[in-house]
Amino acid sequence: MLPNRMNLSKTTEEQLKLLKQRTGISPNVSSRIAFFRSVESGFTYSAEPAKKLDGSLVLDKVTWLGDTQLVTELILKQIYPELDDKETMAAWAAHIEDGIASLRNHKSLLDFSSSL
Repeated sequence: MLPNRMNLSKTTEEQLKLLKQRTGISPNVSSRIAFFRSVESGFTYSAEPAKKLDGSLVLDKVTWLGDTQLVTELILKQIYPELDDKETMAAWAAHIEDGIASLRNHKSLLDFSSSL
């Protein structure tokens, strides 16, 4: 399914780091939230044009996905049954990029982080 080592685009990585500065929520946790927000919004990954996954934050699958690993992989497999492991990682990264935009300006996330 997803490869054991995964990364995102530099742009998405920078957005996750900025979100961490504003909220204190680590990039792996905010990426999980972004993924599910994107899926919920109905976003669909398209391989064209191919987005380069050139970020330097390369983490293992367990760190990126945590307790959501099984459900994340099952959702990706259900939505994109024809993709191989590398393409599935690209779809996962695209969903995070799509979902992070809504998190950057979402007041409830900022309220949540201030209660931690």
